[in-house]
Amino acid sequence: MDLFSDLLHGIASVLSPTTIALLALGVLVGMLVGVIPGLGPSAGLAILLPMTFGLDSVGAIVLLAAVYYGAFYGNTITSVLINAPGDAASVPTALEGYPMARRGRAAPALIIATIASFVAGTAAVVMLTLAAPAAASVTSNFGPPELFLLVLLGLITLVMLVGRNWVRGALSVVLGFAIGTVGIDIGGGEQRYTFGSTELINGIPFIPVAIGLFGLGEILWTLYNGVHASTRDPIKVRGKSGFWPNRTEWRESRGPILRGAPLGFGMGVIPGAGATVASLMSYSVEKSISKNPERFGKGAPAGLAGPEAANNAAATGSMVPLLTLGIPGSASTAVLLGGFLMWGLQPGPLLMEQNPEFAWGLIGSMYLGNVMLLAINIFCIPMFAAVARISLPTLAPLIIVLCAFGAFTVNGSIVEVGIMFACGFIGFFMRMYGLSPAALVIALVLGPLAEETLRQTLIISGGSFGIFLVRTPSLLLLCTAAALCVLPLVFPLVKRAFQRGLDRRRSRSAGESAEAGHADRS
Repeated sequence: MDLFSDLLHGIASVLSPTTIALLALGVLVGMLVGVIPGLGPSAGLAILLPMTFGLDSVGAIVLLAAVYYGAFYGNTITSVLINAPGDAASVPTALEGYPMARRGRAAPALIIATIASFVAGTAAVVMLTLAAPAAASVTSNFGPPELFLLVLLGLITLVMLVGRNWVRGALSVVLGFAIGTVGIDIGGGEQRYTFGSTELINGIPFIPVAIGLFGLGEILWTLYNGVHASTRDPIKVRGKSGFWPNRTEWRESRGPILRGAPLGFGMGVIPGAGATVASLMSYSVEKSISKNPERFGKGAPAGLAGPEAANNAAATGSMVPLLTLGIPGSASTAVLLGGFLMWGLQPGPLLMEQNPEFAWGLIGSMYLGNVMLLAINIFCIPMFAAVARISLPTLAPLIIVLCAFGAFTVNGSIVEVGIMFACGFIGFFMRMYGLSPAALVIALVLGPLAEETLRQTLIISGGSFGIFLVRTPSLLLLCTAAALCVLPLVFPLVKRAFQRGLDRRRSRSAGESAEAGHADRS
């Protein structure tokens, strides 16, 4: 009963005209950010974070959260209409949505993606409502050893999931750790790698790094890949075949949506996994269990609905470790964490006890945000489609100016603008050589927390690492970390065995059908 009363209080706290207006503004801005090729949730949040100065903490975080999940919707439009996914999580949407659009089914593809996102997003918020208090009650008893192992667990997940080469993931994380060491040593008070600069005594600021890596870096990478020079025939949203999906498309989409929502939420809860893993995993599952896998890649509604549901559910799921542990589950939530800290809010086990109005207000705003996104998506699709056709060379100078302005706004420091530009080029070269800017940012956020909790743990134990083996929660986390390290070796074997089983089942079904047909002819 307390859970529902807290939720109702949270929803009531965001029903003021000002907060509703900020929520609507965040949804619209988020969708515009998602529609612009080369940007995504992380870049949009990083650029807009300094713009929230002057707002109260609840209004600012509601606005940023609306931008966060609104951008996931916006990526769908570019994926379907111009075959330009805004991030890796939207690749399955482009694989199936763009072929549907080429057949004159652009509007039905966008409607299916919208409904899948709304259903999965709402279901994920319900799961967040139930999971966040439970997780907070469990983690409220965690001490420094458990918090250090949770950070380690998230970083191991990152390393294992970055590309096909775990070495690149490790390099990305180490680079983030290295940047995080700049500043004052929390143990002895000495300066580390400041090179005598008073600007760096408090460390390299997070916001210019995030803006550079995700804003400027993504624009440079997109221009380098020639997306701005690619020519595609414009696709009309309203084709001759109708605006709404037909019965067959609805029927093929229901199951994938119902499977994608819990899958995406579960992947989102795991630090480092996030929407990309959830989306690709959902696509693989739907293709594996489909009776017509040959249709995938040619415009299969199941391959569109499942990943879209998983994508948006994962965006909500990644809020669980952020709110209850203070550990970002993705690059976007790492930027959100920066916003939390900027407003004097410390996410973690005590957040829901010490700041219940804020925590439940944020969760309540997500219910309202999903309804707004559904209405805006359906009625404003033609408008966003027009924005998606604006050339990147027209938008790139404006985005670069916004990046520089945002970096300068935080502390009025020209040094931070220089840091932003430097990180922009670092982000570009990281993308070029297969490293992960997202892993760097998450490691930058988690690095100081890992250092602090490890120091506290060793002080408690008198310098002995045996403390990790005598506490039950620590031991469980160690076993989980070991399992994650072994998983990349085991998963291919399990996948091959699963595929062989499916092939045998299909061949058996084909044989039975052939025998039945032969008996009918006899």
